[in-house]
Amino acid sequence: MTLTDYTLSIIVDNQPGVLAKVVGLFSGRGYNIESLTVTLLHVESEFSRITIVTRSDPNGINQIKTQLLRVVPVREIIDLTSDGEFVAREVVMVKFFGEGHARREALRIAQVFHADVDDTTLQTFVFTLTGGTKKVESFIDLLSSLGQVEVVRSGVIALSRGASIHSLPPSIND
Repeated sequence: MTLTDYTLSIIVDNQPGVLAKVVGLFSGRGYNIESLTVTLLHVESEFSRITIVTRSDPNGINQIKTQLLRVVPVREIIDLTSDGEFVAREVVMVKFFGEGHARREALRIAQVFHADVDDTTLQTFVFTLTGGTKKVESFIDLLSSLGQVEVVRSGVIALSRGASIHSLPPSIND
């Protein structure tokens, strides 16, 4: 069976232990989490949005969604992959170590990718880039080919395209 990357946006009660339950459900069923981000829906919110990227088949992802609704205080699950088009981004910080030509080339690559230079020393640059996963990976690969890098990635954040809004659970909006 073919596995697909699925991006789920899960609105949950903002309580201690909720994230551990979500992660435990995935690991307990043998699914790896490729990316995980968590944030409050807005300041002083009672709800958080967990964005998870996992690899599964359609039956597996349906099982995960069903189990999430049973085990965790979930208000809404938005299956961005199955529901249609969505926008996904991540942030990466890359510390590049290099000298001479490699430093000049690293700056040129950063300019092409529209990365910010957040710090510089005589031996290093720290670049920040926002973009889709493929763009981020290409940036890291190119810099890695020039010298040593240290990488920190935020994980994927995503929203559906179009008119639908998932900022509060439907029962709360009523």
